[in-house]
Amino acid sequence: MTSSRQTKQRVNIWWLRRDLRLEDNAALYHALQQGIPVQPVFIFDTNILDDLPSKDDKRVAFIHAVLLKLQEQLSNHGASLDVFHGTPREAFEHYSNKYKVVAVHTANDYEPYARERDSEVAKLLALKGIAFHSWKDQVIFEKEEILKDDGRPYTVFTPYSKKWKAGLNDFYIKSYPTSSYFTHFYQQEALAIPGLQKLGFNSDAYKFEWPKIPSAIIKNYDKTRDTPAIAGTSRLSLHLRFGTISIRALAREALRDNETYLNELIWRDFYQMILWHFPHVVGHAFKPAYDHIPWRNNEKEFDAWKTGQTGYPIVDAGMRELNTTGYMHNRVRMIVASFLSKHLLIDWRWGEAYFAEKLMDYDLAANNGGWQWAAGSGCDAAPYFRVFNPALQTQKFDPKLEYVKKWVPELDSFDYPQPIVAHDFARKRALEVYKKALNEDQ
Repeated sequence: MTSSRQTKQRVNIWWLRRDLRLEDNAALYHALQQGIPVQPVFIFDTNILDDLPSKDDKRVAFIHAVLLKLQEQLSNHGASLDVFHGTPREAFEHYSNKYKVVAVHTANDYEPYARERDSEVAKLLALKGIAFHSWKDQVIFEKEEILKDDGRPYTVFTPYSKKWKAGLNDFYIKSYPTSSYFTHFYQQEALAIPGLQKLGFNSDAYKFEWPKIPSAIIKNYDKTRDTPAIAGTSRLSLHLRFGTISIRALAREALRDNETYLNELIWRDFYQMILWHFPHVVGHAFKPAYDHIPWRNNEKEFDAWKTGQTGYPIVDAGMRELNTTGYMHNRVRMIVASFLSKHLLIDWRWGEAYFAEKLMDYDLAANNGGWQWAAGSGCDAAPYFRVFNPALQTQKFDPKLEYVKKWVPELDSFDYPQPIVAHDFARKRALEVYKKALNEDQ
């Protein structure tokens, strides 16, 4: 007689989060290498999804499309994703009942919510006798790996980058040979992945293809990166954000071909390190004195900025590109951020939150770092008296107005609004307000 209760399958769980790929994946490699069948798991975390302001969020559609591609790849190896919709706590209660889980392997995440979530999950698993292992994957150096000689974290990029480069060797950028162990996946028929509508989203399906490293663009990156009208950047920030490409593969390419591109990857590490050591930057200025600036916060002007109706063509082009595509060129991000915080004296946190809502490649550490840089309140930020002149920025980086006219076709017509504030007046006002607030805080 056979028992009516089936014996639960003994597995290691690979919990995918910001590492949505099979190749060169740290957590997957460590899970597979143990020789225990590995079950890939993805959680559509309702703690995150329920806070999204739009049910048409392009990022959810992107993740969903990636999971469908991963499912195809896993099916080729006789394996399947197991996708859960709910909180991580509910998910691991479910999985510990469904499988005999030996260990959970996942990639490190440095954001405050992620740290809290992982701590809670680790405690829950420990009570069930399940090990929890978290591995570095989305950066080259993390946490305490790059510190000053006195053991304190860097707060200025240039010396950090020098130490970063001095510490780099092949060990940190070699690929994890995951494909050697794909026979260790738990074998089962492909499980259903809930559709976007079932997850509560109305987004159109995203057409996803695995990214390729654009070697020619990276080779010329230092010459082309500041020109928004051309394809002069790698456009891989979205893929780095969700781990559909390996940071190590990009670092190897940059080391070989372009130091300027390598520096951009180092900025990613730098901002993740800042977030890890100084979590107060979420919601507060890195430099506390800047929390005392009396922002004007004019909602009508904020709406004009959001909708690309400020009368400053380069600013409006950037905001319209963002609203339409979920992307904005990096040079233009700096211009629109400076404009909001300096020209309009609107709290940089308002702009940060709007970017967080709209950017496909939204990353808390980089977004916060970029906004605080523009506002002057961050580590190694532009000084408060540096106020970008949008007209000069346009002359320098879009002299033929190719980028501007793509997004502001009515530029030369009566339909285009007058500037909502004069540059010279706005600059003078910003300097006075900043100087007074910062001097009073001394």
